[in-house]
Amino acid sequence: MKSTREYWQGWAEALRLYQLHELIASLLEAGSPLAFLGAQAIYFGRVFIHNDQLTALAEMLEEETETHAFASFLKEQARP
Repeated sequence: MKSTREYWQGWAEALRLYQLHELIASLLEAGSPLAFLGAQAIYFGRVFIHNDQLTALAEMLEEETETHAFASFLKEQARP
């Protein structure tokens, strides 16, 4: 499986497409407990759907430093 950071560009592009990148960046910076619960929900869902990107997302959400780094990445990508 790829490192979680290898998926960041694709995730950022998808979020920008739906204009959710700023909202998600704000939620990631503010919602550490919610991010952890989201990771646990994704792990639970792996029983039904196994996907490397979902696993990488769960791993990123579990690590607070990675979560904040991805939020910063989203904000950097939003700048012209």
